[in-house]
This record gives sequence, structure tokens and C-alpha cells, in this order.
Amino acid sequence: MQKQTVLTKEGLEKLEKELEELKGVKRKEVAEKIKVALGYGDLSENSEYDEAKNEQAILEARIADVEAMLKDVKIIDESELGSAHVHIGSTVRVRISDTGSTDGKELQLKIVGSSEADPIMGCISDESAVGAGLLGHAPGEKVEIDVPAGTKVYEIIEIVK
Repeated sequence: MQKQTVLTKEGLEKLEKELEELKGVKRKEVAEKIKVALGYGDLSENSEYDEAKNEQAILEARIADVEAMLKDVKIIDESELGSAHVHIGSTVRVRISDTGSTDGKELQLKIVGSSEADPIMGCISDESAVGAGLLGHAPGEKVEIDVPAGTKVYEIIEIVK
């Protein structure tokens, strides 16, 4: 059973745009590669053909994944989110420190559904250790979260609107 995909409005638009690109441009590119590779003759020793068919399989799998996500999608309306507690769609300023330490670095993180996660851009999944650990907590609270680097203390400074 496919689980419900949680997205922000921007995430939905990005996924729809990706699907359009995959079905339109990318399918045509792969079909052209297959056509060119077929022109090389004997398929039993045609590595270009094998490579193009593999690329086609990967492309079709991604299309199927995106279509499945879009079938059961829940859109988070960020304008309706409050700033009393951390929710999916919340942007949170946190101070991260080691257990017992009083100083640490500050980060701004946006809690998103797993399909939108992009840690480099500060968007973390609600299913990640940090995302799940912050959900439901309020500004001023300190939350101990086990991460690969050990246990860290995340102090919620502010939930940004």
C-alpha cells in the first residue's frame, strides 16, 4: 500500500514539473538513443543499445514513482500553520550543541515531507531523526536527538512564519 505523500505547495509544483519533463523531454531523448543504437546492427553485442534500454527502464521507474506519489498527496498549507509548535511545513531556527554544552551553532531548518527533503538547502524530512525529534515542540524547548555524530541538543529558538 502506497503511503500518503506530504508536500508543500512548492513541492507539489516541483514534482509536477519533474513529471512533465520526464514524460516529455526525457522520454524523447531516450527513444532517440534507442533508435540510433538500433542502427548499429547486431543487438547481441550492442552496448549502446543495452545502455539506452537501461536508461529507459530507470526513467520509466522514476515516472511510475512520481505518478504514485501524486495519486495520494496531502498539501500542507503553510499559511494556516501556527508558530506555537513545530509542524510539517514549519521553518525553525535552532541552536545545536553537544549534550551539556551551552554554546552551539544556529541553523534554520524547514521540516518537509520525505519526498521534498534536501538537507543542503535546509529542508529536512519529517521522518529523519532531527525532523521527527523537533515535531510537536515549542520555541524555548530543548530536545535531545540521537544523530550519527552522537546525541545533540536542539534548542528551538523560533518558529519562523
